[in-house]
Parts: sequence; C-alpha cells; structure tokens
Amino acid sequence: MTLVTPIILDCDPGHDDAMAILLAAAHPSIELLGITTVSGNGALEKVSYNAQRVCALANIVVPIAKGAADPIAGKASAAPTIHGVSALDGAQLPEPTFELSELSAVELIAKLVTECDRKVTLIPTGPLTNIAMFLQAYPQLHDRIEHISFMGGSTERGNWTPYAEFNIWADPEAADIVLRSGLPLIMSGLNITHQALATPQVLARISALNTELAHTIVKLLNFFADTYRDVFAMPDPPVHDPVALAIIIDATVAKLVSAPVAVELTGTLTRGATVVDLYGNTGQQANVEVAMELDVEKFWDMMISAIETLGSR
Repeated sequence: MTLVTPIILDCDPGHDDAMAILLAAAHPSIELLGITTVSGNGALEKVSYNAQRVCALANIVVPIAKGAADPIAGKASAAPTIHGVSALDGAQLPEPTFELSELSAVELIAKLVTECDRKVTLIPTGPLTNIAMFLQAYPQLHDRIEHISFMGGSTERGNWTPYAEFNIWADPEAADIVLRSGLPLIMSGLNITHQALATPQVLARISALNTELAHTIVKLLNFFADTYRDVFAMPDPPVHDPVALAIIIDATVAKLVSAPVAVELTGTLTRGATVVDLYGNTGQQANVEVAMELDVEKFWDMMISAIETLGSR
C-alpha cells in the first residue's frame, strides 16, 4: 500500500491558488494537512477570506491560518489587474463555514509538521514569506520537510517586471532564504506554468461535469481569461499554481532539470528575477529541481478529475 503524501499548501488565493486547493483536497495520493495564507494576489484579509470561501464551495475542512501581511522588506503589493478587486473575482462564492485558526501561519506549519508521522511537503504558491519565516524560526524542523515545491520564478522573462515573476518579486528576500536553505526544492516557474493553459477545450470539459462546482470554476476561469487577454494579450490563461502540486502527485507530469538558482536582490531593473543556470556557466552547485516541460494532457486529466470528485460530494 502506497502512503499518501502529507502537504501544507501556502497560498494567496487567487484563481490559480483556488485550483491548487481543489487538487490538494481531492487527489487520493495527497493528504492536505492545512492551508496557510500570505499577502500576494490580494491583501492578507482578502486572500484568507478567499481560502475559506473556496473550502466552503468544495466542502473542504482543514485548518487555515493567516500568515504574513507584508514581505520581509517593504510593503505588500497586490495584483488587482489580474485577479480583480476581491483577488478572486468572477463568480459568487459561499460564505466561510468555519473560522480561521488562532495560530499564525508559521505556528500552524510548525504544529502540523511536528505532529505528522511522516515528512511533510510544503507547496507555496504565493510569495515565500511564510516559508522563509518558518525556516528561520524552526531550524530543528528542517529534517521533517520532504520537499518544498514552489510556484514562482522563471527560466526566461517575468510577468510583473520584464525579468521578475510576481511571487518572487513580491518578496525576493524570502525567496533568497528558501533558495539558500539546502532543502530539496522544486521550482515551477512561468516557463512551465504557461504550458498549463485553460483553453476553450479545457473549459468545455469542466463545464461538461455539470455540477455547481464545475460551473463556478468555469466562471472564475473565464474572468481570469479576460484579464490575461487584456493585460498580457494571451488568448488563454495559464493556471500556474496547481503545477507545483501536480509534480508532487506524479513526477512524470513534468521534466525536471537540476540547476543552480539564485534571486536578484539589488538589481535596479531586475530585482526579484530568478537567475537559473541551466548550462552550468557559474560553476555553482545545483540547489533546485527546475520544472521545464509539462505533460499537458496528464495535468488537465488530474485537475478535472479533482473537480469531478469534489463536485460529486
């Protein structure tokens, strides 16, 4: 019998974070221990509320804890041009069915990691502030972490500045702490998540499930599609965040390449950019497994199966 993988999802919902929550809750090989939130796609109060509402929508009951309202240095910046005023515009979602944890995100991560009888995988899909703070506060728990599989960065160009992807740009100091941690890291950057496109064919498959959950997801993704067309001139929106989890569920969903990865902290034009040395030019030791190519069909089969499972509850 194969043991399920215990995970903690650290997120800033966000349309694609919502999809990651659904996949984490539904897949039989994953045990979702808890959800922590961080300021990113919206202010902390908004994204925490959104996490609660997504859980209410899909009948998910796990502890949810609020984390960092601001990055390690400076103040938080949201992404209303992409995710809307609520950070999850496009559909009417139910009100929360349970309260947030009294613990902070860092405290909840430490508690869940300590209590689990196996090593825990962390899945950060927003700025890495909570994860960096946990690593600094609880060095004694580092050996209880199996992987950190994060959505962020890029081997190519950025989406918030010419060279910086939003999650890393939002807190590059936190990203630097994580990248230097020595823990097993998997990076799902824009170069692979831009392959996870919610095309009209994908939306038709979700709609054909004909459940309340499926129809709500289609509405959310249609809003997401509109903003991506307006802002990036992309005909279909990339569903970034579930990719970081899909790789943990099934390693064959992506091609991984070991490489040294660092984050630019001081560049006037490049702060927050991930510097990925794919060809060993720096002579540095590889510290990250970098996701490069996505099995698109396998990814969407996994994602749609999760929506079907949760919609039938």
